Amino acid sequence: MSVQASDLPSSLVLVGAGKMGGAMLEGWLAVGMPASAVTVVDPRPSDEMVRLCTERGIALNPTTVKSPAVLVFAIKPQMLDEAAPTINSWLGSDTLIVSILAGKTIGNLLEKMPNAKAVIRAMPNLPASVGRGATGAVANTHVSEAQKKTADALLRAVGIVEWLPSEDLIDAVTAVSGSGPAYVFHLVECLAEAGAAAGLPADLAARLARATVTGAGELLMQSDLSPATLRQNVTSPGGTTAAALEVLMTDPAGLKTLMRDAVAAAKRRAEELAG
Repeated sequence: MSVQASDLPSSLVLVGAGKMGGAMLEGWLAVGMPASAVTVVDPRPSDEMVRLCTERGIALNPTTVKSPAVLVFAIKPQMLDEAAPTINSWLGSDTLIVSILAGKTIGNLLEKMPNAKAVIRAMPNLPASVGRGATGAVANTHVSEAQKKTADALLRAVGIVEWLPSEDLIDAVTAVSGSGPAYVFHLVECLAEAGAAAGLPADLAARLARATVTGAGELLMQSDLSPATLRQNVTSPGGTTAAALEVLMTDPAGLKTLMRDAVAAAKRRAEELAG
């Protein structure tokens, strides 16, 4: 479902304009968010962000910040303690906080910023930079339906949004979709290295691996079939793919075991970041 400009907030402060914050900002502008409604706060903005703000007329690091309708928190989680007192002073009674700080709970935010009331915790991922993000989100009880609709529009500007019934699920979302793109990129690296080990020139193996994974992803996006059905469609009994899948799917140290262990490790780290 497309994002309606009328669902976007009248004013928004983006705190943290790194890769994820910057990707979200570009998504908002692309769906009709007025540049004049946005303020960016980042102590060390990239040259690209400075250029974007200058070209679009977006306020960057103003000396004073008025209480916005929405404040999007996109700094590194380790910076919360340092930033919280200043952010707290910007919050109005009706300000909605949308936090994408990995591992930082709604309780952490309310403790550090006493003026905060309505809080949404969200976990987008890097494909948001190309409009293919996957975000899990959860709202506390102070978030109104109108505020949730606004947050949904902001998050859907960069991909799909899944609203969670409990905050307890956020760390698992972080481990699956938040960190997941890195797993896919590493798969491409491993596939390319395996191709080189099988005798292909390294640059050719890298190109084939990259095109294979991106092509398979696009097929998965466009198809209504399940991943299992698509896998089965590619696999001829007794063929080359079946031989490879026997290793990946039946070896005790195969892909399923490794992926389960990897997701569990990422989930544990997300829990640790909560402090």
